[in-house]
Amino acid sequence: MLYHFLYKLSNWFTALNIFGYITVRAVISFMICFLLCLIVFPFFIKRLLKWKANQIIREDGPKSHTSKIGTPTMGGFLVIISILTTMLICGNFNNLYILIILFATIAFAIIGFIDDYLKISRKTSNGLHAKFKLISQIIVSALITTAIYIIHYKLGVDIAYITVPFLKEFKIDLTILNNFLFFGYTLNIGSLLYILLGIFIIVSFSNAVNITDGLDGLASGLLIAVVTTVGILCYLLGHEKFAKYLYLDFLPLSGELLVYCFAFIGGLCGFLWFNSYPAQIFMGDTGSIAFGGIIGTLALMIKQELLLAIIGGVFVAEALSVVIQVFYYKLTKKRIFLMAPLHHHFELKGWKESKVIARFWIIGGILAVIALGSLKLR
Repeated sequence: MLYHFLYKLSNWFTALNIFGYITVRAVISFMICFLLCLIVFPFFIKRLLKWKANQIIREDGPKSHTSKIGTPTMGGFLVIISILTTMLICGNFNNLYILIILFATIAFAIIGFIDDYLKISRKTSNGLHAKFKLISQIIVSALITTAIYIIHYKLGVDIAYITVPFLKEFKIDLTILNNFLFFGYTLNIGSLLYILLGIFIIVSFSNAVNITDGLDGLASGLLIAVVTTVGILCYLLGHEKFAKYLYLDFLPLSGELLVYCFAFIGGLCGFLWFNSYPAQIFMGDTGSIAFGGIIGTLALMIKQELLLAIIGGVFVAEALSVVIQVFYYKLTKKRIFLMAPLHHHFELKGWKESKVIARFWIIGGILAVIALGSLKLR
């Protein structure tokens, strides 16, 4: 609305020219989304309590979590609605990146919503079948990655090159595998590998955020640091002079993603107001699955696939703790961690929940700074 209607009127009212600036619309999007969440969440929480849409607490989890029984879930649903509403007001829908990120937002939110709905209706922790959930995530990720690949190709961006953090000249070149002859047929294996890598990143990060969402405010606080960092990168890479100065690919469409990222941050801040310890509402799979998928999609758009592992290092560590625990237990019938994911391990070691959250937030912030610092150290 601000861009497609008011900005178009700037020929007659020059003051409306400000809505053409990405930074102005980004700030406005943050405020709109934050205020929407701040105003609507109290009514949303009351409605969820009336519907008894409560989070199912793990029976084998820390005993201190029994006090969380009865806390409503699906807070991520309202954040998603707030983001979409804000983008209708502030977004530029001529930008293909915006269309893709909105598709990712809606598609992953639907998967998470179905999972939450089944858990609530069945009153168990068994939601969407794990295989069906994974297949759904893979299909959505494949569509997103293919679309990004095609856009990058048309923009003339080095498609199957992977940028390595801290290294300026060196890139992982997957194109050397293109034009591979197989019984007389030419196969572009490098391109296929890039698409498979993109699917892996999006699906993995979607599940990593879902795994991390186990303590009051933990995932939402970490996401604010991650999205802020990614938003800065989107703006820098969408600005030709900044991108050239940092020896990064200039991506003319990525600057507009700053508006989306600021709306996302505003929604997360509004949610954290009610999700901070002790939480009045939980994110639910509607939020965690969608938010992780969004982060993975943004990283692919700006071609910072490996840097995402640093920016979202806490999410990566949480996911790896589960993988390591399961793998090690199958081999030895013993456990490395007292409980997985990692935040539960520290709880069982005697750390208070608030201390675990605060320290994980600090680590997340440090990793965000390191990720931004790597751009200049290249």
